[in-house]
Amino acid sequence: MAKTYKPGKGYSRKDWDAVSDNPELADEQMSKAKPFAASVPELAASIRRGRGPNKAPTKTLVSSRLSGKVIEKYKAGGPGWQSRIDQDLRRINKIK
Repeated sequence: MAKTYKPGKGYSRKDWDAVSDNPELADEQMSKAKPFAASVPELAASIRRGRGPNKAPTKTLVSSRLSGKVIEKYKAGGPGWQSRIDQDLRRINKIK
């Protein structure tokens, strides 16, 4: 199944054309493939990024069950939906 170029994905048409003639891997080849971190662990460790430890944690991780409609409504507002839930709960409970 050949893929087609779609602009706006972080690469140019020239980039796409440079690699578009690469053959697709067969199932046998894919079954032998290793994840990047397993193939080159030292390099993977050196480029792994994280936020690092939080000096003064301001939030606590919890697990809560909310209705699907509530989650859909907040997610429809785009990124930051969890923060919006937090803001609404703080407002409702009169917490500054």
